[in-house]
Amino acid sequence: QVQLVESGGGLVQAGESLRLSCATTGTIYATNIMGWYRQVPGKAREKVAAITGGGSPDYADSVKDRFLIYRDFAKNTIYLQMNDLKPEDTAVYVCHADLLITMQDRREYWGQGTQVTVST
Repeated sequence: QVQLVESGGGLVQAGESLRLSCATTGTIYATNIMGWYRQVPGKAREKVAAITGGGSPDYADSVKDRFLIYRDFAKNTIYLQMNDLKPEDTAVYVCHADLLITMQDRREYWGQGTQVTVST
């Protein structure tokens, strides 16, 4: 049974940092891409950052130069290091994974979400 297990959200002040983690549990064949989205009530879900199975990152313009996404291949875990947080970064952050369970079985998974709140 494959699951995404998230951790690391919380309440911080503007300018501070947080690190989110998302671990893939269960057996998989390969990772196509994993990343983080964020959701604010009344707004569309926004893609924040993603990283391919080969380790190539991609960022939303709003977080470029402040956030860093990276992988621990051995642990099947991705991390989102969020620096210089702003109140507008406040959202529920949700991990997403596009995985190959076997060579022919491709599936998408979503985590349960973790709240990040940035106060002024």
